[in-house]
Amino acid sequence: MSGLGVVEMPSALPAACFLIPILAGFAVLAGGRLGFRWCQLVTMLASGAMALSALDMASQAWTGTILTTWGNELRVDALSALVVLIVSVVGVLASAYSIRYMEHAAAAEGPGPGTRAQRMPLFHALVLWFLGTMAWAAVTNNIIMLWAAVEATTLSSGLLVAFFWDRRALEAGYKYMMLLTVGITFALFGCVLVYAAAAATGGLTGHDALLISEVRGVAAAIPSGTALIAVSMLLIGFGTKAGLAPFHPWLPDAHAEAPTPVSVLLSGVMIKVALYALARTVSIFFPQIPAITVFAVGMGVFTMLLGVVLALVQEDLKRLLAYSSVSQMGYILAGVALGTYLGAYGGLFHLLNHALFKSLLFMCVGAVVYATGTRRIGELGGLAREMPVTSACFLVGALAIAGFPPFNGFMSKLTIYLALAQSGLWWAVAVAVFTSVLTMVALLRPAVRVFWAAPAAEVARAAPVREVPALMWGPMVVLAALCLLLGLAPELAYGLLHNAALLLGGAGG
Repeated sequence: MSGLGVVEMPSALPAACFLIPILAGFAVLAGGRLGFRWCQLVTMLASGAMALSALDMASQAWTGTILTTWGNELRVDALSALVVLIVSVVGVLASAYSIRYMEHAAAAEGPGPGTRAQRMPLFHALVLWFLGTMAWAAVTNNIIMLWAAVEATTLSSGLLVAFFWDRRALEAGYKYMMLLTVGITFALFGCVLVYAAAAATGGLTGHDALLISEVRGVAAAIPSGTALIAVSMLLIGFGTKAGLAPFHPWLPDAHAEAPTPVSVLLSGVMIKVALYALARTVSIFFPQIPAITVFAVGMGVFTMLLGVVLALVQEDLKRLLAYSSVSQMGYILAGVALGTYLGAYGGLFHLLNHALFKSLLFMCVGAVVYATGTRRIGELGGLAREMPVTSACFLVGALAIAGFPPFNGFMSKLTIYLALAQSGLWWAVAVAVFTSVLTMVALLRPAVRVFWAAPAAEVARAAPVREVPALMWGPMVVLAALCLLLGLAPELAYGLLHNAALLLGGAGG
């Protein structure tokens, strides 16, 4: 079935996918005294159940079915299903990775009051609430609840960023909460303005004016000036959360100082959820106001170039990956903002791919920190012999993000180039290709220095360097395999991406 909206079917799955992790978070806190294993078991079971529900929703969205709950208050089409699937798959892998990583982090601190070990139930509860609120943002059809869900992800993730409770983590957490709260307030104003404008058209009454699926039907009747003001606020608000330049200053500190499993979720999925919220709301006006496309594509091009230039000068591996995330979000925005089917397909495909290879890269850096105690490039070298799995996985991630065939980043970037060229934006194509070359340099150079080159100086180690435990390299291997699989067989994601692209490309509702 190639069309969208052919079947709307009531289902409990949209509610289950976010209520399960949220309720499980309270269960973790309630049974926290049972120890690490209780927290880990509940987290894995809840994230696994969330992933199963996401897979079920994705399989139905593949055929064009739209799932609704609570009178269309929750609505899962192909676009929502894609985002929930990304959140849940990365979530379950990050949860598995966190088991040994966080045990190691707790042991490294030692015993005492208020230690990481004692706060571990809170960590797992916050991770589950983080996953739950991201899924809620993806399934809600209410434009105000969309803002509330995105803001809720800030509250849970902000505490995770500061979880290590040292000076740098607290500073990063404070900066994260302050900048995102201020930024996301603009999104609230934009959402309220869209609601008020939709209600003023006379085509919708009461609660219907809050439902995004219904607002699309009256968007043409909203005055262009009002729409431009709303879009500007949405770009600032959700763009801040997505790490788009120039609203990105919170991102490097937060991604670098958070525990690595949290960095995986921040870069792998949270900024994608924010961009989803931006695309879901702004795309309402794509057909009516062409100026939005030019401005948003320009913003995407600026973001991709600035991010990679800043990544090139980083000595800290996690900050390098953080700035690289800024750059890659520019690619996604440039594709989606075109308002064409091909652009939306390329942007959403890159959103999926970036979730995979950036999660992989952060896990690899976390493995390096686990084994060596440092993430500074100048203090590392020659790790490939002791950490063969980690080095191979990092190389896969670096090649994928740089757009090398046969990995997944090549296909999605090529699609974005073609979409930009199809729209006559050759200047954007030139910048995007140039940025890919810089991305190759930014990622492959540290890969060689960290894993294959000899250390610049002899560094004393507290213990011999060895490969990380299987619970850490296992998720890395899964992500690396997915990067290769989607590069060799991109048609595996076609059905879901096709239906999602129709929604943003103006051919579907």
